[in-house]
Amino acid sequence: MRVLRRTLGTLLLLASVASCATARGDDAKPGGPRPAAPAGFGQLLPAPASVRASGSGHVLGPGTVIRTGRTGDAEVRRVGEILAGQLRGPTGLPLPVVDAPGGGGIELRLDAAAPDLGDEGYRLESGPRAVTLTARTPAGLFHAGQTLRQLLPTAGAGTIPGGTVTDAPRFAYRGAMLDIARHFFTTEQVKRYVDQLAQYKVNALHLHLTDDQGWRIAIDSWPRLAEYGGGSEVGGGPGGYWTKDEYRDLVRYAAERYVEVVPEIDMPGHVNAALASYAELNCDGKAPPRYTGTRVGFSSLCTGIERTYDFVEDVLAEVAALTPGRYLHIGGDEASATPAADYAEFMDRAQQAVARHGKTVVAWHQLAGARPAPGAVLQYWGHDRTGAAEKERVAAAGKAGHPVILSPADRLYLDMKYDAATKPGLSWAGYVPVRRAYEWDPGAYLAGLPAGAVLGVEAPLWTETVATREDLEYMAFPRVLGLAELGWSQGPPDWAEYGPRLATQAPRMEAQGIGYHRAPDVPWQTRR
Repeated sequence: MRVLRRTLGTLLLLASVASCATARGDDAKPGGPRPAAPAGFGQLLPAPASVRASGSGHVLGPGTVIRTGRTGDAEVRRVGEILAGQLRGPTGLPLPVVDAPGGGGIELRLDAAAPDLGDEGYRLESGPRAVTLTARTPAGLFHAGQTLRQLLPTAGAGTIPGGTVTDAPRFAYRGAMLDIARHFFTTEQVKRYVDQLAQYKVNALHLHLTDDQGWRIAIDSWPRLAEYGGGSEVGGGPGGYWTKDEYRDLVRYAAERYVEVVPEIDMPGHVNAALASYAELNCDGKAPPRYTGTRVGFSSLCTGIERTYDFVEDVLAEVAALTPGRYLHIGGDEASATPAADYAEFMDRAQQAVARHGKTVVAWHQLAGARPAPGAVLQYWGHDRTGAAEKERVAAAGKAGHPVILSPADRLYLDMKYDAATKPGLSWAGYVPVRRAYEWDPGAYLAGLPAGAVLGVEAPLWTETVATREDLEYMAFPRVLGLAELGWSQGPPDWAEYGPRLATQAPRMEAQGIGYHRAPDVPWQTRR
């Protein structure tokens, strides 16, 4: 039923887009080329579903206020406060947040009956008297605010163009993944990434918390996982881990920006940090040394002993209790050290543990070769050279009702080098220039996978060679903006239209101190 509802919602939104295009005289058709946006709206990214330019815009000034109405809704007030904080620095205006409705300024309105907006859509209406943001949910209001930010200059108050933007996402899941196991990143560094993602309407942050090189989250019932297993990383650095309070704070921070955290505890492979921490998790009862290299596929939990399943139950219970979101990712990839029959049995029991704690399983697409639990989400990370049989198993799982997140390594792996000159990064899936990362259609990507089975897209950033914030941002930007466009906007990708629009984001990235890759085939603008 969830897949059916998602499909019907997409069809209704496409019908709405077609209706709006006809009303403004465009020849746009769902699936056809995206029409050029009216002047003043052409830099928006992701591209909105519908834009109508009309009349004079709204000038921001010292007297502008942000109004959240008289609803008494604390969440709407919080959205208004976050928007005010985002606008005050660039505009230099005080922008007080008030509860009184009407009277002009920037007005935030909840309307549960607003048509065609869904759970995350919005309508932005700009005129001389006011800019009104309308949505059915606070998440929609937040997204409207991020669009408003892009309609203003990177410095100074300026004028919001006159017109109406009506918008809603193509896919429910629009994610980015950060691996903090290979190289450790602090929660403050990750919060910065959350802010960068949320302004482009990315709504999920998948955190790869454990791997051979490090265990990054405190677990009370197995304290040496973090205390000892967290003390290493690739290259022999000091590593580190997050306390439970630090993790809770990050999850809360992300949720306030409508980014859902998806924690991953990778198993039964990628577990050397756990094996090094507890000898009892090894079949021979001997703990291996900590690992600081980059080889994969050599470690495995001992699937034939009950103590392993005590470990799985305890860890997943604590992580689930810390995470209010819907999903819990249990990895399952590159488990070549685990015999196939043992892998299937282990994943059965791990999935049962996830269900006991009220979460939905997410796992890498190798789970399709075992027994995915009802409703389990598969994350596909294959590439052009992935074997046909493996792709067919994923497509069959999608047909059987399993939602699929698409993360093709030769399109969306942000740790792949842009080209031969890129200093950080890997290239086992090939080089991934900015155009290649953008120029593919998730709804038609995997042969045999129904479009309605695609839950969304995610751009992973593995950190074998990424050790600093600067490296992280350089590898992510601007490719993660293509991810945001593919996940939110309607219609197939159009590089001729997208490239110049991407170029308009350069001053914004520069104003935020993001060191991005200046792809040679993008006509980059300079900051003014």
